[in-house]
Order: sequence, then C-alpha cells, then structure tokens
Amino acid sequence: MIAQDLLKQPIESRRDAAPPSTWHSQMPDDKAMLRAAVELTRDLAIARPSIYWPDMLASAFVGYAALAGAILATNPMVAVLCGLLASLTLYRALLFIHELTHIHKDALPGFRLGWNALVGVPLLIPSFMYEGVHTQHHARTRYGTVEDPEYLPLALMKPWSLPVFALTALLLPIGLLIRSALLVPLGLVIPPLRRMVWERASALAINPSYRRRMPEGAFARMVFWQELACSAWAIAVLAASFAWGWRPLLIALCVVSFTAFLNQVRTLVAHLWENDGEAMTVTAQYLDSVNVPPPARFSGLWAPVGLRYHALHHLLPSMPYHSLAECHRRLQENLGETSTYSRANYPGLTPLLARLASSTMKAR
Repeated sequence: MIAQDLLKQPIESRRDAAPPSTWHSQMPDDKAMLRAAVELTRDLAIARPSIYWPDMLASAFVGYAALAGAILATNPMVAVLCGLLASLTLYRALLFIHELTHIHKDALPGFRLGWNALVGVPLLIPSFMYEGVHTQHHARTRYGTVEDPEYLPLALMKPWSLPVFALTALLLPIGLLIRSALLVPLGLVIPPLRRMVWERASALAINPSYRRRMPEGAFARMVFWQELACSAWAIAVLAASFAWGWRPLLIALCVVSFTAFLNQVRTLVAHLWENDGEAMTVTAQYLDSVNVPPPARFSGLWAPVGLRYHALHHLLPSMPYHSLAECHRRLQENLGETSTYSRANYPGLTPLLARLASSTMKAR
C-alpha cells in the first residue's frame, strides 16, 4: 500500500513522503533521466591519454617537489605551506586510483603501471587496494547494503561518529607503513596472518564488516608484484630513517595524513548516507549521492579528478573524469532545474556537512 501511494506522487516528493526506512527501496527509477544520461553523453565516453598523463604526472611532480621543500625548509611557515601544497597535489595524484577502477584496461596503455610506480607504491596505496573493491560499490544490488565495502549509514548513526570517522584517517599512513614493512613480509611465513591482512587490511573500504576474497589468477599475480614493491619500499624508507634521521619520514607522514583526512572529509559528503541496508534502485542511489558543480567554490580542490560530480558518476561509472563537466552541462540543460537530476546538486561542502550533522542529531 505504501509503495502504491508513492507511485502516485511526483518523483520529487516521494522521498519525503516515504518512511525513512523504506523510501530507498520503493523509489522507482526515473527512466527519462537514465535514458538521457546514456543518449546525451555517448560521444564523451573516450578516455583521452593527452589529459590523463599530463594531469597525473604534473600532480605527482608538484607533490613530490613540494614535499621535498617541506623537508628541506628551515623556515617553519615555508615548511607548512610546502606541506599543504604537497598534500593537495598528492591528493589529486592519488585519486587517479578511482579512474583506474573504471576505465577499460586497454584504454590507457601503461597508465596503471606508471601510476603505481610514481604514486601508488611510493605512497603505499597500490591500485589493487581499490581494483575489485570499488566496483562492488557500484553493483546494483550491493550499493548501500551490508555487502557494500564503501557504505555506512552515517546519517543514521550517533553524532560523535562523524568526527571519529574523519579523524581516524590521520592514522592511515602509519597503518600502511606497518602493513607493508611488517605484516605483509610476516604473512609469507604465517599463512593465517596473510589471510587476515588480505581480508581486513587490503582494501580502501569504510565498512568494518567487509571481508575481501583472496585474489586469484592474473589479479593475484598483479597483487604479488605490487605487494613486493610496496614492502621493499617501506623497508627501505625505515632503514634510511634509522641511518639518516627520522625528520623526513615524520614530515612525509604528516603530509599523507592530511591527504587522507581530506579524502575522508570528501567521503563524508560523497553521499547522503541515508540508506539503512535495503537494495536501492539506480535513481535512489543517484539521489543518495552528491554533485557539487559550479558555481560552488573550491570543490575542485577537495573533490578533484571529477569527484565533484559524484552522483553523476553513479549514473555513468565508466565516464572519464575529464568529460563529467560537459555531461553535467548537457543533462542539466536538457532535463531542467526541476528534474530529478537537479535534486542531487548541492551548493558546497559546508551545507553538506551541516546536513549530515543535523541528520545524526535527529537519529539519536
């Protein structure tokens, strides 16, 4: 009866009329929006190496140069400014891992290897930590459920869960260093530890109940080489710190900690986090996700590489990041300000954080 009543209402009012625990599963798909998303953007779906490579390389180069400046600077203010620049640019370089999970393996020859060599391995976040994990977040029957590695009903949790969620990210680089330098090598001689590390500490996931399946076939071989490279690098960094001092490593850890914190804050506003575990329609998933398009200021800094269009990304997961702005423009122009599509657009970071905090206060 509730579902039938919802179907009689305009799409924009169904969510508000439904009980909080049921609107996601009962929200019917807006077929006109889904059709427009595919038909209006077909010509934009090709990943362009002339954009990917310079963007990634420039981000990594500036990031490492700024990190070197932070380490070598004698003036504290210069060191802090260099560290901030390093965090922002390495953050952008790191987020190309998101693109690697979606683009076809033949679309950008050598890009996966180049990214891992320049970014993934040095920062101890190789691509296997996202590949095979993030796509589960986009699975039609998994999004927002207990099987989704990247979803927690944060809007329905206690208010204190938000700062805890954000601040725990500061410990990520230390955890990654321990993982690669100690736990992975020990796992070679202690099989139960190896399994535990893979299941619980080898995925960029936020769902604490998520357990990753052991790798197989070609993917397992790729994991082996990436793990070997990360462990060798982590051990070498620790050995160099023992020999020449800990200051460079401590500064690098601080820079990566701030980068992880930025990403965790971005994660807080990537979705509305209002689903309580039921399977959702594509339209409901879209409305539970967030776009922060222009004229929002600074969203390109805290949500770079196309992630300011996160809701749109859930409509078009394989769309290259450099095409999302034009996709958004076409859909907004074609569907209009009163469409379902427009309801996932938000003005900025602060209003989204305020909305999430308000939701947790109501959930008490």
